[in-house]
Amino acid sequence: MMEGLKKRTLRKGQRISGVKRIEHLFAHGKSFISYPLRVVYVVRSSRDDYPIAVMVSVPKKKLKSAVARNRMKRLVREAFRQNSHLLDIATFPHEQSLDIAFVYLKDELCDYATIQKAVLKALSEIARCMKGNEKC
Repeated sequence: MMEGLKKRTLRKGQRISGVKRIEHLFAHGKSFISYPLRVVYVVRSSRDDYPIAVMVSVPKKKLKSAVARNRMKRLVREAFRQNSHLLDIATFPHEQSLDIAFVYLKDELCDYATIQKAVLKALSEIARCMKGNEKC
């Protein structure tokens, strides 16, 4: 690996787990649609090792096949991993962290380009809201 390039990986600490944390995300989070994804995010007051954590949900009601659900989750996680640098951590106060949930909405499979475009739009929207320039 080349020197100076930061390795972009999605570590275990960057994944949201725990019932209380997930309930807090969906109860108090702000949401918007970046089709075919619904994005829910919340700023938490505590700071973890990783300031940004993510979860991906693909409802069984939308995609019946477990293979298809797992594929969509992989695609969304990969798109997030590749583009997470858009959320500039330097703009975050040191005592805060961000939880993001991506919920798949479409009834059929999408290709990676569609998912990547939706994730890019979602991340830029969250970044815009985090800077506080406009109403979110």
